[in-house]
Amino acid sequence: MNKLQQYDLDLCISLNRISAYRFISPFFSLISRLGDGLIWYCLMLILPLIYGKQGLLISIHMISAAIPALLIYKYLKTKTLRPRPCAISPVVKQKTHTLDQFSFPSGHTLHAVTFALIVGGHLPLSLFVLAPFTLLIAISRPVLGLHYPSDVLAGVAIGAVLAGLSWQIPWFSLAQVQ
Repeated sequence: MNKLQQYDLDLCISLNRISAYRFISPFFSLISRLGDGLIWYCLMLILPLIYGKQGLLISIHMISAAIPALLIYKYLKTKTLRPRPCAISPVVKQKTHTLDQFSFPSGHTLHAVTFALIVGGHLPLSLFVLAPFTLLIAISRPVLGLHYPSDVLAGVAIGAVLAGLSWQIPWFSLAQVQ
C-alpha cells in the first residue's frame, strides 16, 4: 500500500507544480470556486426558465441526487479523516482556500460528475460544455494542492454511481428534453 500512496503523492506533486506557471493558479482557482456550487445552483435556477416544467424536473433531479451526494461526502470525510496533501508534504503548495481540512473524497469532483451526468442525460448537447468543465474541476483539485488524484478518482466513481442510481427513479425519465 505504501507504494500506491507514494505514487498518489508523487502524481499530486507533479500536478501541483503546474500551478507555478503564472496564469495556471488563478485559472484553476476560478474553476474550483465555480465548482463550489455556484455554477450548479445557477443551472438549477436557469433550467426551469429555459425549459419550463421539464427544466424544473431536471432541477429536482439534480437536487434529489445532491442530497445523498452531500451525505456520502460528509460521511466519508469524517470517517476517513485523510489529511490534504498540502498538509502532509511541504512540497505541495495550497493555492486556494479549502472548505474543510480533509481530502477524501473530492466533493467538487463528486458533485460535478453527478450533475454533469444528470443534466447531460436530459440534455445531451449540454455535455459539450459540462464534460470539459467537469474535467477542469477534477484537474483543479490536485493542481491547487487540495486533493490526491485518488481523492478525485473516488469523487468520479461516487458521482457516476449516484447519477446512475438517480436514473432508476422512473419519473426523472419523463423530463427528457428533445
